[in-house]
Amino acid sequence: MGRKNTPVLSETQRAELTKVLKTGKSHTFRCRCHLILLKAEGRTSKDVGEIVGLCNVSVNSWLKRYNEEGIEGLLTKPGRGRKPSIRQEEDQEAILEAVKANRQRISMAKAEWEAQRAEGAKPVGREALRLFLKALPGRRSGADTSE
Repeated sequence: MGRKNTPVLSETQRAELTKVLKTGKSHTFRCRCHLILLKAEGRTSKDVGEIVGLCNVSVNSWLKRYNEEGIEGLLTKPGRGRKPSIRQEEDQEAILEAVKANRQRISMAKAEWEAQRAEGAKPVGREALRLFLKALPGRRSGADTSE
């Protein structure tokens, strides 16, 4: 039998983890808080992994990160996941210019904008462009982006 890696939690730590477990926005963050609470009860990493749906190695990795960084260590760090094909800060102005020039045809606006983009940039689908325009803050309701 392996060694037990049981964290000793203070009442404030336990209360904070319990609060986040009940009110946290991200499912993965709540699961990570849950695994710390389960480990603090003295359960094995294998048992905790079966409960939260992780392998025992991942349970131990999250426990190590919690011990080093606290509850902030359980958050998903930025830079993970798929990168957006349209970056709002960089592309918004150029896209809006192209849409203004081709107000009735989003396909033409998309082609014009893609011609201006840097060489080697990934192509963007029509639907992705439409959703980007729809999500823009302060979008005028009179502007129709459909064909």
